[in-house]
Amino acid sequence: MSLVSQPTVLALIEHWADRLEAAGLSQSDGFGQGTLTAFDEAAWLVLWRLGLPLDDLDSVAMRPVAPADSAQVATLLETRISTRRPAAYLTKEAWLQGVPFYVDERVIIPRSFIAELLADGSIDPWLSVDTRRVLDLCTGNGSLAVLAAMTWPEVQIDAADISPDALAVARINIDRHQLAGRITLIASDGLAACPGPYDLILCNPPYVNVASMAALPAEFRAEPALALAGGEDGMDFIRSLFLNAARHMSENSVLVLEIGNERENFERAFPHLEPLWFETSAGPDQVLLLTRQQLA
Repeated sequence: MSLVSQPTVLALIEHWADRLEAAGLSQSDGFGQGTLTAFDEAAWLVLWRLGLPLDDLDSVAMRPVAPADSAQVATLLETRISTRRPAAYLTKEAWLQGVPFYVDERVIIPRSFIAELLADGSIDPWLSVDTRRVLDLCTGNGSLAVLAAMTWPEVQIDAADISPDALAVARINIDRHQLAGRITLIASDGLAACPGPYDLILCNPPYVNVASMAALPAEFRAEPALALAGGEDGMDFIRSLFLNAARHMSENSVLVLEIGNERENFERAFPHLEPLWFETSAGPDQVLLLTRQQLA
């Protein structure tokens, strides 16, 4: 489709969605870091570049776009196609459960399914009036810590990561959402520097196995490998976590752990455990729950 001198916002999005598809980006490779289709990716970038609401395309769909603005959109989308840099690194922003977060190449792009469980209350039955201390382990850009603080206004949260770069980005987001008084950042290799005991541990660790790491598309290879690679079977970090978790947990504490597409490797590595599996938009095998008693 050729663009007229003043296309509508919708026409511009459709044009660039076609270009993304033609460039070989698809759900199986180039997307998955905030969007799942070429249309959604194009809509996000076009609306962001034009300074329009990202969640209300209908209200602006038929608005004409001036040639100068179309040119700015073209520069952004051509960069997306030619460099294969993730869209969030181009815009320096990602959204999770309707909340905006700053991101750059120092952190993986937030997309944890634990965020869904915070939003829909799935974790709440395992909490009580005594739940006061929460740990977000492998916090990355701090998004889960921020969402947990928003979900449970009465709790104090430690947000830990081994990466100083990630903690620097997390600080930006904690300050952005005015939560410095309730979220404490901790530089820690796993649980080593985390004081505990915690009433709840949230953890979205590095869990991608070696074979999957080798097959990652360019967009995912742009993210820090430290936050993705989980060893031969994806379970290296989790093995260490399970050895030490119980002593950092209060009596009735639970661990909510995301493992992505590694359920088969998880069950092979820990055949004696019988976790609760949460239902998420990605299915029933991405996020699990274990009690302190199971880990002791």
